[in-house]
Amino acid sequence: MHPPSIQKLIDLFSKFPTVGPRTAARFVFYLMGKSQEEIEELTKSILELKEKVKICPFCFNSFEGESKLCPICSNPSRDKTLLCIVEKEIDLEAIEKIKKYRGLYFILGGTVSTFKKGDIEKLRIKELVKRIKERAEVQEIIIAVNPTAEGKATALYLERALKPFNKKITRLGRGLPVGGELEYADEETLSSAIEGRK
Repeated sequence: MHPPSIQKLIDLFSKFPTVGPRTAARFVFYLMGKSQEEIEELTKSILELKEKVKICPFCFNSFEGESKLCPICSNPSRDKTLLCIVEKEIDLEAIEKIKKYRGLYFILGGTVSTFKKGDIEKLRIKELVKRIKERAEVQEIIIAVNPTAEGKATALYLERALKPFNKKITRLGRGLPVGGELEYADEETLSSAIEGRK
């Protein structure tokens, strides 16, 4: 059994996505081998993350700076007729990297595995509906969720929720493997998926 201070950190790290108790323990023992200065630098960086990083009220992307909106949403050259819905921030980054999409984004915050009320409430559906109501110029909504079972269930739910707006609703084209994740797709595959949306 670990001393309480070590166990507390293991428990905290175990709450990170894809981190189990064994990996969390490795993190803690790695930190124990670091100098006081390195630990202080890490602590300072974590505090700065909460102090300096803001969440964009339009797309929910994180950013730093004085602007109210993130650099993508505040960029006048972006195509405001296109709105791409992604599951998480890392998916937005993957699409931005290929430089083929020039529209705006909306980060949903996850997927639904089933149509349970609790799963759906965790998503930013209300905020999405509000954005579409506020932005009359949006003509096409691209549902860019991962081609997993959860992603398909989420896409179906979104299509039903957005149907009353009479906007063009498209999904990413073929090229992405079923069960794959956008963040791991190579640039060529992701480019084909964006260009081949239907």
